[in-house]
Amino acid sequence: MATEPSELRKVMGCFATGVTVITTRDQSGNPYGLTANAVTSLSLTPPLLLICVDRKAETFPHFFDSKIFMLNILAEDQEALSRRFATTGGEKFAGVACRIGHLGTPILEGTLGHIECRITETLEGGDHVIHIGEVEHAEARGGDPLLFFRGRYRHLTEA
Repeated sequence: MATEPSELRKVMGCFATGVTVITTRDQSGNPYGLTANAVTSLSLTPPLLLICVDRKAETFPHFFDSKIFMLNILAEDQEALSRRFATTGGEKFAGVACRIGHLGTPILEGTLGHIECRITETLEGGDHVIHIGEVEHAEARGGDPLLFFRGRYRHLTEA
């Protein structure tokens, strides 16, 4: 018997994750983005990332159009930014400080770092698709991460 979605969500909520905003663009260059924690480093040689995108997300089709994405790793003071990109509709980039990266995707200012990828493969994954991206550029900055644990945003605390 398969596990109920609510039970899986509860159990996976015990796995603390970082919080990211994944950005892309459409064919006209208009920016799109969504909050995600279903991301991982897949390979160092070649450098690959894996992101999972919900089929219902308004940003969903634009990954297929552009074949590129930017992984913006959020800092602990960027909870409001995470919430903004987690909602459907609205002008998500209005008033948000960002610049355009090497591949034409938005880099959000104030993040811990960003990774620019070109999509090399897309796989089916239930109600999500899995995009594998080859890393073309990456940059890290200092600071502490925004975390998500048991359905709430969290911050690191020193012991």
